[in-house]
Amino acid sequence: MELHGRIADACQRYNRDADDITVVAITKRFSAAAIRTAVAVGIHNVGESRVQEAEPKIAEAGPIARYHMVGHLQSNKAGKAVRLFDVIQSVDSLKLAVEIDRQAGLIDRKIECLIEVNCSGEEQKYGIAPDLCADLIRQIGDFPNIVLAGLMTVGPHVDDEDVIRSAYRHCHDLFQRGRETAGPQFNTLSMGMSGDFASAIAEGSTMIRVGTMIFGPRPV
Repeated sequence: MELHGRIADACQRYNRDADDITVVAITKRFSAAAIRTAVAVGIHNVGESRVQEAEPKIAEAGPIARYHMVGHLQSNKAGKAVRLFDVIQSVDSLKLAVEIDRQAGLIDRKIECLIEVNCSGEEQKYGIAPDLCADLIRQIGDFPNIVLAGLMTVGPHVDDEDVIRSAYRHCHDLFQRGRETAGPQFNTLSMGMSGDFASAIAEGSTMIRVGTMIFGPRPV
């Protein structure tokens, strides 16, 4: 697969180990068949952006992958999310974290979560401000039903690689500081998508979220 070759090239260029990079196949707007395709080529992590779209697809595909919620999650959808997904990557407020923890407790489950940080500073993006990250890490660390596993960010929507890498470098700095607070389970830095994952790998990403490079253009 071309993707694996490009990951290997990026890792070689930036002195990273390709085995340290987890690929999450983003199946937004693709059918359940795309989930089966990803698994068939050796990708066992699948990402969806909307609870209502993911629910029937996950039911059809079955428990053949680890399912990640990567899109914005409203608190009123938290109950359904903790039942559907193995990982929620888009925790962007204390209010949402409280509700995820409560809902997970109701079904006696611990749910893996990442804090989404807006390191690009773009107003249209979700995610907490970087200067609030450390406090939220400390607060969520006390929740009994959340395993806080790391950070997630979306890169700037620009073509300037220096700007993209600067945002990813900032998130990596926050991640390194967070590990001192949260402990060894805080080991996932989810950043980089189809167009910029090489820059993310250069700046320390351990998880990339890729859709079009695997499946082609998204259906309209």
